[in-house]
Amino acid sequence: MKGAREGQRSGAPAVFRALSEVPAGFGPAVVTIGNFDGVHLGHREILDAVTAEARSTQKRAAAVTFDPHPERLLRPTQAPLLLTPLAERLRLLGETGIDAVLVLPFDRSFASLSPRDFVERILVSTLGTRSVHEGRNFRFGRGAAAGMPELARFGSELGFTVHVHDAVRVRGMEVSSSAIRALLNAGDVRRARWMLGRPFGVLSTPATGRGIGTRLLVPTVNLAPYDGLLPAFGVYVTRLKADGRVFQAVTNVGNRPTFGEPSFAVESHILNFEPMDLSSQTPIELEFLFRLRGEQAWSSPEALRDQILKDVARAKRYFRCLQSMTAGV
Repeated sequence: MKGAREGQRSGAPAVFRALSEVPAGFGPAVVTIGNFDGVHLGHREILDAVTAEARSTQKRAAAVTFDPHPERLLRPTQAPLLLTPLAERLRLLGETGIDAVLVLPFDRSFASLSPRDFVERILVSTLGTRSVHEGRNFRFGRGAAAGMPELARFGSELGFTVHVHDAVRVRGMEVSSSAIRALLNAGDVRRARWMLGRPFGVLSTPATGRGIGTRLLVPTVNLAPYDGLLPAFGVYVTRLKADGRVFQAVTNVGNRPTFGEPSFAVESHILNFEPMDLSSQTPIELEFLFRLRGEQAWSSPEALRDQILKDVARAKRYFRCLQSMTAGV
């Protein structure tokens, strides 16, 4: 139990990447299971309930998740691009106050577990579960054969309680990872932010070239190739975090059609630019705040330049309004 106790003391959860890594006698535990892609407001409501019960009953709060996403194995051609890679998912889960995260490798052997085997091996034998919190649509076991009624029956038999959570709704919309992906695919970063409870962001590094060396001396940063989800092609007001600083930016996601042969890029123009230390390994976080327009081809570089000036002016107005609102709070 040393890892879990250290997680509690430091504020970071213990992370176990196999059943064999969980210390003997880990429980009793309050547990939730899921992919947690995005760690959105729906996930957070359940995680908050798990941590609250664990604290009030002197148990451990644990989340069980999977890597890779089950769809990558079961339906690879239909698997979604992820809102949050595993490292970011673990960071966000840690912010909820959870004591431990069990990351289960999702392979053919794991996918073949019967519902009973899943419950007995993971919840009962490994985690010493006394309470489970899940959304109403939770499914588990081979072929997703079981749901909440079956989980409740296993709980009655094996000694844990089951708490069912209804979907969270924000401004009339039901929060889910798939709904957030759909919004981002449409470029609607504003409503995606409502569901996430924070701006949608990506973690990457700078692409090589264009001033990237020991110092960045130009106000433009291109992201290195990124295999997670990006919002629809277009121009966005963004916030770029790098070198320990936060910059205001305008970001183009797309193929830059004005310059002939399409060339995909995520290119950010920093508005309040200062030279900074930036190498191809420097972590960059890019938050998408507001969509200015869709991507389009312009008749000439001059026409594009004029539009860019308009985009920059609108972005500066956005940040001025944001600062005024913040100052008034």
